[in-house]
Amino acid sequence: MSLEFSVRPAERVPDRERARLVKDPPFGQVFTDHMITIRWDAERGWHDARLEPYGPLPLAPSAQVFHYGQAIFEGLKAYRRPDGSVVAFRPDANARRLNRSAARIAMPALPEEDFLAALELLVGTDRDWVPEHPGHSLYVRPFMVATEPSLGVYRPSGRYLFVIIAAPAGSYFKGGVKPVSAWLSTEYVRAAPGGTGEAKFGGNYAGTFLAQRQAAEQGCDQVVWLDAGERRWVDEMGTCNLFFVYGSRLVTPALTGTLLPGVTRDSVITLARDLGYPVEEGRVSVPDWRADAASGALTEVFSCATSSLLTPVDRVKGRDVEWTIGDGSPGPVTTRLREELTGIQLGERPDPYGWVHKIT
Repeated sequence: MSLEFSVRPAERVPDRERARLVKDPPFGQVFTDHMITIRWDAERGWHDARLEPYGPLPLAPSAQVFHYGQAIFEGLKAYRRPDGSVVAFRPDANARRLNRSAARIAMPALPEEDFLAALELLVGTDRDWVPEHPGHSLYVRPFMVATEPSLGVYRPSGRYLFVIIAAPAGSYFKGGVKPVSAWLSTEYVRAAPGGTGEAKFGGNYAGTFLAQRQAAEQGCDQVVWLDAGERRWVDEMGTCNLFFVYGSRLVTPALTGTLLPGVTRDSVITLARDLGYPVEEGRVSVPDWRADAASGALTEVFSCATSSLLTPVDRVKGRDVEWTIGDGSPGPVTTRLREELTGIQLGERPDPYGWVHKIT
């Protein structure tokens, strides 16, 4: 049985002020009028579903999320199309991945139909916050945290809170797509076999900040994560999946449990194969990355994620090594796949996969 949502309307931001805020917002710092909250406990399951004004959450200082770290999240986007309609991109995939993360962190699953209903209610209610400008979108952040007030028995929480908030987002790249540079992290690792690497778990991200700071100190935009054992095999870059292009053939690190199964990654694999590009899910070593870039066999490298879509990688740096890929400009395969993906999202190309979910 699906949840029924109670609705408590917010005092809306005036149209002129909202238009100003949506025009070119700093990512993740301006939020829409409302949020979704749903609670869970062992006796009632999921209950008390609400659409309510965006605002602080009442959590006890002893809530288990603060002490034992049970926190997972998702990220997806809604777009305004030229005809004025608002759509979301593959929210069903995010609903499924949220539940895979929940299972790994010993949290309850949220039925997919309730996830989608909550998304539709929030975005539909706050549709005026979805930007009209090309390249802009509404970033939607669902998350779940443990709320039981207890420092006692070390076990999963008996209470949880699921929330969805949304933020208008401008273009990720100002002035066009720009290649990024990557720092090879050999001192720190993001995940190890048997760990939480494939979950969108808050602790995975906290552990990356120090290495990302190190990358910045080395003059690089992002950090590349390597395997925990040999520090030889590429896992992913920052919070993005990686693809290596050999002419027209693509290779991406296989899902071994130590890297995130990105929704954009899955979309790129499907698109590439249907466009005639062979795709291999395998392993790429750092020595091969360097040698193939030097020989010219490796023609492009790009990262992919919800926030940045497809981003070229032009330079790699590590301890006592540095190399470039191609001439540093976005390659033809990266460019075509990016155009195909954004075309589907914005309604400029057909959607044979059923990825687009209409909201209003």
